[in-house]
Amino acid sequence: MNEKPTFAELGAFLAAARHRNFRKAAEELGIAPSTLSHFIRRLEERLEMRLLHRSTRSVALTSAGEALANRLSPLIHDLDEALVEAANTKDSPRGPLRVLASDVVATLLMEDVVPTFLSEYPHVQLELVANSAFVDIVAEGFDAAFRLGDDVPKDMIALKFGATSRMKVVGSPAYLKDCQLPASPEELDVLDCVRSRPATGVPYRWEFEKGGRKISVEPKGAFTVNRSELALLAALRGLGVSYVPERLCRTHIETGALVSLLDDWSSSYEGLWLYYPGHRLVPPALRAFINVVKRSEAA
Repeated sequence: MNEKPTFAELGAFLAAARHRNFRKAAEELGIAPSTLSHFIRRLEERLEMRLLHRSTRSVALTSAGEALANRLSPLIHDLDEALVEAANTKDSPRGPLRVLASDVVATLLMEDVVPTFLSEYPHVQLELVANSAFVDIVAEGFDAAFRLGDDVPKDMIALKFGATSRMKVVGSPAYLKDCQLPASPEELDVLDCVRSRPATGVPYRWEFEKGGRKISVEPKGAFTVNRSELALLAALRGLGVSYVPERLCRTHIETGALVSLLDDWSSSYEGLWLYYPGHRLVPPALRAFINVVKRSEAA
């Protein structure tokens, strides 16, 4: 190897390795596909090895290319973060920040955290993705995510977000007016239950607990949704009773728009955690976001 590869050549190679497509890689970098091809060809010449198999329709990594990409990806990512952090020492945080949250948590973040953060840090491009499925945040390019404690990967740094919460069975006064109200979870079949089927495809069972006794109920009903917000709306519209997190329905219960059933059977669950990769520098934008989350919890 006569000359060391340039940063532009390494960046072009990693973009092509991620996308397996020259056009998409070039779009990400803001350069022409011919320029990207030139960078990669120069890199292969410097290293004296083929890194990519190219055809008119596809791009694939050679074994040498895959090994190089695996080693380079975390190094380049850390370098990018170090440069951003250095730039931000004299200025407010800036740049992109991608955060993943379940549908319910994303809705809660929109109430206070997101407006406050965008107001205080206008140079950060915040992307909030609502997805209740389990996602590898490193592989998918997220800076942080929110999950229940038991679901947080062990190799992540996690910060507690929110107190222990409960699930509630709720229905509208109009719907419940002529219904026989259940005295125990086993009697829920007298009501139309709004069922939930998340991304896993397995319908949620409704969990209850009282005096150390735990009951799991498979709700019966004609309407099924895949998000807690939809279950809440169904209850508000009088389509039946729904099983939703207390934090999502609390305001509607307080205003009388919803009635809570089986309160003495409400099961609790551990609060949420904000987590992020522990083997990388924490970008200033993420540190700022964490601080806003902490302040919202203290308020």
